[in-house]
Amino acid sequence: MTVAIVGAGPAGLMAADVLSAAGEAVHVYDGMASAGRKFLLAGRGGLNLTHSEHFDAFCSRYGERRGAVERWLRAFGPREVREWALGLGIETFVGTSGRVFPRDMKASPLLRAWLQRLRAQGVHFHMRHRFLGWSDGALRLRTPAGEQTADAQAVVLALGGASWSRLGSDGAWVPLLRQRGVPVADLLPANCGFDLRGGWSEYFAARFAGQPFKSVAISTGTFHRLGEFVATATGVEGSLIYAASAILRDEIRAHGSARLEIDLLPARSAEQVLREAAHPRGSRSLASHLKGRLGLDGIKLAVLHELLPREALQDPARLAAAIKALPVVLAAPRPIDEAISSAGGVALEGLDERLMLRTLPGVFCAGEMLDWEAPTGGYLLTACLASGRVAGQGVLEFLRPAQNLAR
Repeated sequence: MTVAIVGAGPAGLMAADVLSAAGEAVHVYDGMASAGRKFLLAGRGGLNLTHSEHFDAFCSRYGERRGAVERWLRAFGPREVREWALGLGIETFVGTSGRVFPRDMKASPLLRAWLQRLRAQGVHFHMRHRFLGWSDGALRLRTPAGEQTADAQAVVLALGGASWSRLGSDGAWVPLLRQRGVPVADLLPANCGFDLRGGWSEYFAARFAGQPFKSVAISTGTFHRLGEFVATATGVEGSLIYAASAILRDEIRAHGSARLEIDLLPARSAEQVLREAAHPRGSRSLASHLKGRLGLDGIKLAVLHELLPREALQDPARLAAAIKALPVVLAAPRPIDEAISSAGGVALEGLDERLMLRTLPGVFCAGEMLDWEAPTGGYLLTACLASGRVAGQGVLEFLRPAQNLAR
């Protein structure tokens, strides 16, 4: 039987792996010129495959969708990801942060080995074939030779979200599925930066855009975490901001803005900071005083001048309070095309446990196009791979019901 997989990212390729290994005729279609474009970009700074933390903690990273994603991960979780990579000849190691990387830190050798195995298993790749929906039950595809159709006994859609559209993930599939009665939540930026309300001053943006806030903590609501982030020309971004991005984004959607507090000196207590800030400084400038007593300089000192009124800077109690909890008001997330990933997508309630659409029997969905999200750190890729595996196995059950019942 013929299976069509639309999307040659990690989820689609994993579904193709499962199906071709089981002897099915698999055809992979993708709108780009080559497979795994976003996967390769993700590996440019070192491919973060998964994370080594305890399985329960790992599953907690998926928030409200934990129940569904955990089912995928129990069949193909962090340990299986490392075994899968090793099966392709790629050794992995655990970094100091607990993240797992290929030994050579590159994505391209892994992708090449994977594509070689898929082709050896008989998978046919059709590049520059863009999904346009359906026509009389067949897939509609725009190709270099014009519009074509493709018949298949089952279809796996792995079309990605809406971040990095130049790499193929543009969310153009959303209206196509909604037209077929598939429930799809609006696509939203995830793991993204934010614009400050009112923005930075021209001076601050010119001097400090691109510079990191190191060894800080941020708090918003019940979220509190240590780490670092970066000032941008219009606001903030970086790992610490990404970790809180879902909370901040949803707060902005609900109330029009979101507030976070920055602890510029998390290693010092509020009492210590107040004592040093209140220490007589004599003829020294405030900048010299704060650098000498608290080690504050550079971007940390600049942001105090940027966000505090002059009278607060001269009041040791208010200054100390701001050093430990500097309020920053965010007005909007950056555009979704700049985000690392996207939230929203095909509602999981519209799928059965095999990831088959309830309204379109024989059509399965996997990867980032599903309505779940996760922070960076290997969680995104692991769940994409796991969902692709679930979808691939679901197709086998759909195509071979007699064999499934005989087990």
